Amino acid sequence: RRYAVLLQRVADRTSDTVAVRLDDVRAFEMQASGGHVPFTFAASLAYRIEHNTKCYVELFSRAIDALLPEPQQSAMHDASADVLDVLFQARRDRDRRDASAAAAAAEAEAESTAGGNTNGAAAESFQAESFPAELTRRYTVHFVPRAAARVQAVREVGARQIGQLVTVRGIVTRVSDVRPAMVVAAYLCDACGSEVFQQVKARQFTPLAQCASAQCAANGRRGKLHRQTRGSRFVRFQEVRLQEMADQVPMGDIPRTLTVHCYEAAVRRLGPGDVAHVAGVFLPQPYTGLRALRAGLLADTLVEAHHVQPLKRRYEQLARTASAAEYMALAALQRGGDAYARVARAIAPEIFGHDDVKKALLLLMVGAATRRTRDGMAIRGDINVCLMGDPGVAKSQLLRFVAKAAPRGVYTTGRGSSGVGLTAAVLRDAATGEMVLEGGALVLADNGICAIDEFDKMDDADRTAIHEVMEQQTISIAKAGITTTLNARCSVLAAANPARSRYNPRLTPEENINLPAALLSRFDVLFLMLDRPSRDADLQLARHVAHVHAHGAHPPPEGGLDIDVGLLRHFVAAARARNPVLPRAVAEYVVGAYVQLRQAQHSHNAGVAAGASAAAHSRSAIAATTPRTLLAILRLAHAHARVRAAAAVAVEDVDEALRLMDAAHVTLAAHRPSADADRAARADPVSAVFAIMTRQLAANSAEAVPQLAYADVLARVRDAGFSEADLARCLDQYENFNVLQVNLTRTRITFVNAGRE
Repeated sequence: RRYAVLLQRVADRTSDTVAVRLDDVRAFEMQASGGHVPFTFAASLAYRIEHNTKCYVELFSRAIDALLPEPQQSAMHDASADVLDVLFQARRDRDRRDASAAAAAAEAEAESTAGGNTNGAAAESFQAESFPAELTRRYTVHFVPRAAARVQAVREVGARQIGQLVTVRGIVTRVSDVRPAMVVAAYLCDACGSEVFQQVKARQFTPLAQCASAQCAANGRRGKLHRQTRGSRFVRFQEVRLQEMADQVPMGDIPRTLTVHCYEAAVRRLGPGDVAHVAGVFLPQPYTGLRALRAGLLADTLVEAHHVQPLKRRYEQLARTASAAEYMALAALQRGGDAYARVARAIAPEIFGHDDVKKALLLLMVGAATRRTRDGMAIRGDINVCLMGDPGVAKSQLLRFVAKAAPRGVYTTGRGSSGVGLTAAVLRDAATGEMVLEGGALVLADNGICAIDEFDKMDDADRTAIHEVMEQQTISIAKAGITTTLNARCSVLAAANPARSRYNPRLTPEENINLPAALLSRFDVLFLMLDRPSRDADLQLARHVAHVHAHGAHPPPEGGLDIDVGLLRHFVAAARARNPVLPRAVAEYVVGAYVQLRQAQHSHNAGVAAGASAAAHSRSAIAATTPRTLLAILRLAHAHARVRAAAAVAVEDVDEALRLMDAAHVTLAAHRPSADADRAARADPVSAVFAIMTRQLAANSAEAVPQLAYADVLARVRDAGFSEADLARCLDQYENFNVLQVNLTRTRITFVNAGRE
């Protein structure tokens, strides 16, 4: 019944795709045999379709041509009729007249000869003048794989699966424009006026030059053919580049890519950055041109797409496709109260603690609405968060969870990323030979989240490419004659480690993180995550980790409702669908809070300037209150109002935004020395001796191994007025911090991880 309705829609031209599900084919076979299949699956029709898909596409097309019902309305009366419909109608009228004339001539000849039958010859002549099937078909046949079909990685598809229906999982890295691909070429003979059609089954073909119709053959002439574009048939074509997922690539290997050819209804289903299951026919593709001479017998491979299933849907699609059970779970979560804290605890539940950090990450996933002024200027609503601190505090795990939970998330590292890999690269299209742009990580994360780990390990030249993205959310390109602006409307979640492996409390956060203040000011929230010993916290952490390893899951939540990743995505999608307004009273409250922060910053700077040096004055640049701080407060308040499912931003939303920013600043200020402590630290011989070694190490940066000779260091220390005992105390203290190591003979001083600065 379903396929009968589908065929009627195809005949009425309201649908152009016939999707045949192999599960339905298998169910029909079982139903036809009374529920008892007398043969194995290897002998079933579904199995034969999977292993010879290209042939069965043609067989099913012929069956559909025979079973296709009459349309309910003639195509000539439709406003969407094209030139092919006019040609079809004219050819049918001509063939009908030729058939009548042939029948009349046959009857006259039969009467004159008093016998014989040439109706078969007339029918054969009429059939020879008909259109090719590829020209008359206004549909494409696609096979949908079985639900139990195995999903493979790109590197698992091999030569033994040529011609079979395979399902591949990967991430889309490049998508070409939709172009017309010719499947039937039409020619017009200048001698007899006949239309000649040629089927095109490859990307390259040799056009016909001479007419081979019956009229030219009867007249003994070989008319010249002229190709007619309007009479030819074209289909929509798009080329997609599919790359292996990070979890499918073995350690040390390079991700492999696979070319996917999409036709008709399969085009425009995927975009760069989408993760999808692509089912299609695995086919070889011979090389052409000079590459064919070099390749010899080798051939490239591709997948002719039949069924495309995006895995990570956008937030808008998630909000529209939520089930009744998910709606009930979301309603119960909102009614239970304190949904903000409960959902925040569902972010990476295997990681213990970091409650404020998880709340900031939840607000990052929800974000605020992008505002556009009357003159067209856009004010970003995406929230940027930076996590900085000691190794081993689960920064990378938090980044990976957020990138995985987001419908569109890209995870990369600073050491393994370049400026081109983050923005866009200029490549030559293999099909057309034109220069095209291939988006990088920030472009692939458009309308999503880009998580950058080891943010401090990036080169300065590559890091400057992020400045425009974090504020204007665009990428300006001027390469190879291509001048354009790409969208990079994404939230940046970065994690940075200290400059010397571990956080040094004697130095400021700027000196520890070693990032420019212009870049750090673009983050809305900056958290300093330090690993400090505490008996109670260490006990709870150890119990949590032991429970995870013993049971393979995190401890049950306190509220009773376990929020999985799917429910978290639907909660974020429902929150992002809301657009709370900012009342005038709340706006005045935000203005007052911002002015108070600015006055407190001014008073702090005045006190520092009166009692400390200019170097100490610059240490508050990370926690400085700037106009970007005001925008960050508004974004966090809007995101919190979205989480509360409120129609307007309230004072409590602003208070929570201020509390989060204050909590982040407290972590920064709790380990920052005051002005008096700073002077005492600089008067401390240990800090002075370490500064001498740091300057000497920078002078010897050309050496491959970051080492210093103990005798040279001792000479410089004595020249500065310090003793060997001061040097010994400095070495012992910083060796405990795992910053440096001294050999047993105390002749060499080696700095740990100094080569990764």
